[in-house]
Amino acid sequence: MKKSDTLFLLKYLGLLWLVAILNISCKNTGVVFSADDSALVKDGVTAMTANIANDVSQKGPIAWLDYFEDSSRFFMASNGQLAFKDYASAKTVILNNLVKGISKIMLSWQNVRVDPLTPEFANIGANFHEDLVLANGNTLTVDGYVTASAHFNGSKWMLRYMNWAVKVPAKK
Repeated sequence: MKKSDTLFLLKYLGLLWLVAILNISCKNTGVVFSADDSALVKDGVTAMTANIANDVSQKGPIAWLDYFEDSSRFFMASNGQLAFKDYASAKTVILNNLVKGISKIMLSWQNVRVDPLTPEFANIGANFHEDLVLANGNTLTVDGYVTASAHFNGSKWMLRYMNWAVKVPAKK
């Protein structure tokens, strides 16, 4: 075999090897996220948001604990600050402070947007309105926008992340 033939053969084998590697690395994972799957995710997450508003309005701040993912993966920001670094910190603040300082919450969502990402994850965005009845009887009205990620844990949708942004009142 001539040196030029050997070189050609090595280049040819190298090219075949490169094509094989690219084919393997770019191969479809086999996971198909159909329009029907997307609709199921959207329906499930939309139902969760409705349940949150209902439960928080009926049970007060403690109801949030039923929707925050009970793990170190959960976190929440509010107005540019980390409010809860995980579920345990959320539980501590809610049980030690919020349930004592807020006797009732009337929560409603407007313009709820659900963006299905996978069968297990979705993004949420919505305007919110809250009337908070404080322990001293005063009422505080709060409006803003919330973004969140929802995670299906195998049995129900839970909030993995939230960003609660309160609208600054207009100056008079």
